[in-house]
Amino acid sequence: MGLVLFPGDGDTSSPDVSWSYSGFAAFRRRLAQAEGFTLSEMWGFGGERPWSEVPTALEPLLDHPDDGGDDLSPADCAAILPRLETITDQWAQDGDDMLHQHIEDGRKLATVLRLCIEKHVPLGFA
Repeated sequence: MGLVLFPGDGDTSSPDVSWSYSGFAAFRRRLAQAEGFTLSEMWGFGGERPWSEVPTALEPLLDHPDDGGDDLSPADCAAILPRLETITDQWAQDGDDMLHQHIEDGRKLATVLRLCIEKHVPLGFA
């Protein structure tokens, strides 16, 4: 069982990105680290630090429940995409083989986000 992020366009042939729950957790932890904070310190992830203290365009993705929760709007997708691409590009330049899967997942997610923006549809979580 796992998690799939997909464009809410009703087209089952649209690209998507999927993770195991532990894989998605690792991906989000690494994104948070790239943003300069530890996800486990945040409210909702075992910590008490409020999200208002962490200025990141990735908040809608990082602070989204794995199960349930609202879809992310096209505006959220548009806010997330540039920062996600910047981080993914930086990981690729670092040449760290440990980040290979995160780079691949980040690029797949960027493709899905672009499609959500272009079609003006939400990013769904299932």
